[in-house]
Amino acid sequence: MSLSTGCASNEKPLPSPEHVELERFMGLWYVHGYTPILVDKRAHNALEHYRLDEDGKIQTTYQFRDGAFDGELKTYTPVGTVHNEESKAEWRMQFIWPFKSDYIIMQVDDAYQETIIAHPSRKYGWIMSRSSDMADVDYTRLLGDLEAAGYDPANIQRLPQDWSKETDRLDQFE
Repeated sequence: MSLSTGCASNEKPLPSPEHVELERFMGLWYVHGYTPILVDKRAHNALEHYRLDEDGKIQTTYQFRDGAFDGELKTYTPVGTVHNEESKAEWRMQFIWPFKSDYIIMQVDDAYQETIIAHPSRKYGWIMSRSSDMADVDYTRLLGDLEAAGYDPANIQRLPQDWSKETDRLDQFE
């Protein structure tokens, strides 16, 4: 995820749901598409887990294998806060104090099984689902939704997911 902030002045706001049910959004998500940055440019089996604390903070764990399915396990734990209390679709993520990054839930399906996370700059985006498998047709559809919102689809990379041999499925989040 990015530490960049700010919004491109010539872009209209990203679409987002009128309301996100935070409790339903919490839990484990598999990252299927993303904009790689320095720390995760070789990610495999990436997961994002959210837990809502009583104080309203969103404890986040981002984990992936570095470079291969059996690569070193990397873990990052940014803390999120809801920025737009009305929709709950706009958050701020803090990876390093005092910097916060915009984090927009651009869309989530009615069943809370697929989501697109976006940054207003349209440089960073993530396609995630509750399942470790995502059909090509679903990935292409979600990538098309990013493109329709003004993203260059060439900047979104499909992230390898293969849990057939993963011994520590990271079930501590469930």
